[in-house]
Amino acid sequence: MSHPSRTGPWNVHRLPRADGRTFLVTGGNAGIGYFTAEQLATTGATVVLGSRDQVKAEGAMASIRSRVPGARLGHLRIDLADPASVGTAAERLCLDRLDAVVHNAGVALDHPPRRETEDGLELMFATNHLGHFALTRWLAPLLSAAPAARIVTVGSFAAKSEQLDLDDLQSVNDYRPKRAYARSKLAQMYFGLELDRRLRATGSTVLSMVVHPGGALDSLTPSRPPVHIRTAGRRLRGLPAGLVLQGKDAGAWPAVRAVLDPQATGGELWGPSCFGLRGRPRREPRWDQLTRTAVAEQLWDASCELTGVDPGLGLT
Repeated sequence: MSHPSRTGPWNVHRLPRADGRTFLVTGGNAGIGYFTAEQLATTGATVVLGSRDQVKAEGAMASIRSRVPGARLGHLRIDLADPASVGTAAERLCLDRLDAVVHNAGVALDHPPRRETEDGLELMFATNHLGHFALTRWLAPLLSAAPAARIVTVGSFAAKSEQLDLDDLQSVNDYRPKRAYARSKLAQMYFGLELDRRLRATGSTVLSMVVHPGGALDSLTPSRPPVHIRTAGRRLRGLPAGLVLQGKDAGAWPAVRAVLDPQATGGELWGPSCFGLRGRPRREPRWDQLTRTAVAEQLWDASCELTGVDPGLGLT
């Protein structure tokens, strides 16, 4: 199914129809992932929420249905820090094709000590980057079966001021939670762009693009019980920040546009239009560090070694 043509400016409140298409949003039960799923559900597409927690996923789906009557929704139980869970994801989806995946799920730790997965990998790097890297490999047959599938990787504005340490990707030598989180998101962004370069080299019809939500705060996010409840006090305290930042509903706009806009294409970076922090979604120039293809290639090789997946990720 081809993407519909579009004329006029992009309207975040009047999205193009996507009937008959299926999208997977990891971390779709909360935060930016939830609002990405809610907005995509308004297009008539089937939206699958990837989440570790069945109860939270059911709450998120109930919230979406209360706002989008007739929403077509599903849940995929997946733990991105667990290779076994990731490796069986495609089979458990029970689909013959997947039109887009939004690599959004992530874990952010605020305090030491450093935590590891059962396989001995630093938790944030393993979940945010390596889990999505491996998931792409297992979803490859479903994505390749779609006419023009999209892989949308959600990075972070916090990554803009970071650099990867290729000799210490898992922060073994110098662990600082906020820096480790930002670097894990930077790794995701490198991955999304390098993935598209490799897809173009093989002549694939699958597109890979990278987005970031800008500055998205809970205090500026509208309530979606039981997913998110914003009290009057939190709303008032968040008002000054609203001059330069935004809620997570608006933070979802770049990812939604990357999935749906027929004019979006592979290798692009999308973010908010106002200083990269708030506003309508737009293309933006690649950040300086994201132009370093040698770093992306080394990260790719390291990611293959750590996940045990083949360098081609099975995408053709």
